[in-house]
Amino acid sequence: MTLISTPSQFTWPVRVYWEDTDAGGIVFYANYLKFFERARTEWLRALGVEQQSLREQVGGMFVVTATQVKYHRPARLDDVLWVSARVQEAGRASLTIEQNARLQAAPTGGDAPLLCEGIIRIGWVDARTLRPQRIPAAILGALNASA
Repeated sequence: MTLISTPSQFTWPVRVYWEDTDAGGIVFYANYLKFFERARTEWLRALGVEQQSLREQVGGMFVVTATQVKYHRPARLDDVLWVSARVQEAGRASLTIEQNARLQAAPTGGDAPLLCEGIIRIGWVDARTLRPQRIPAAILGALNASA
C-alpha cells in the first residue's frame, strides 16, 4: 500500500480486519468513523501537526463536534480502502472536513468504488478545561497550505 496524496486531499490506506466486520461479514457501519479518524490523524501528522505534542506543548486539542455519514456500498474482510480527508471549511475555532472511503481499484483499472462519505466537524478546545478556543495560527497555516 502506497500513500496517495494531492495538495487538496490526503488519502490513507486502511485494510479491513476481522475485528472490523459484523456477523454478516461486512464492515460494521460505526467502524467507518474509526477509519476516518485514522486518516485525519495521519493527515495532520503529514502536515507536521502531531496531536499528542499539541496537547502537551500547546495545551489544546481537536475534538469531534458533529458527524454526518452516508453509506453507499459495503466493504468486506481483507479489502483495502483508501480513506481521504480534505478541509471543506476552516473557521477560527473549528474545521469542517470532507472524508470518504473508497475500495481499492482492481489492478485492471477502473474507478475505485465509493463506499462511505462523511462530513466531520472538529473544534479546537483547551485540553485541560475542554472549553472552545481559537485554533493556533501555525496550525491553521499548515491546514490552509494543504487546501
